[in-house]
Amino acid sequence: MAAPSFTATTRGITVSVQAFYLEDQSEPEKGQFVWAYRVRIVNGGTATAQLLKRTWLITDGQGRQQRVHGDGVVGEQPVLEPGEAFEYTSGTPLATPSGFMRGMYHMVDTGSGEPFDVVIPAFSLDSPHEPHGVH
Repeated sequence: MAAPSFTATTRGITVSVQAFYLEDQSEPEKGQFVWAYRVRIVNGGTATAQLLKRTWLITDGQGRQQRVHGDGVVGEQPVLEPGEAFEYTSGTPLATPSGFMRGMYHMVDTGSGEPFDVVIPAFSLDSPHEPHGVH
């Protein structure tokens, strides 16, 4: 079964995310659960945009929140012309068998220099070790 996709569009920029539980990297008996997530960013607008920074809010199954902020994604600050897309895969560990993530990409219109934020939709991190899906 394919992982569900979560999508949000801001100013013509569409962000889609799929998360995958990594059983082979997780150690449930030690309280370590690991996910990969694949992100696709599509510029459906009319202006060229560059992704400069990202901010993630990662919440575990007990409500503990971690904020991650930094430059670019996977070591890049991609420039997206209208109609272009950028994809990458990253990952996150949690101490609980479920949680969720959401965030923002901090971008700039390369023509006008105007900064703007693009919503990264909230998406669930569910493992087979969670008896009841909570997200």
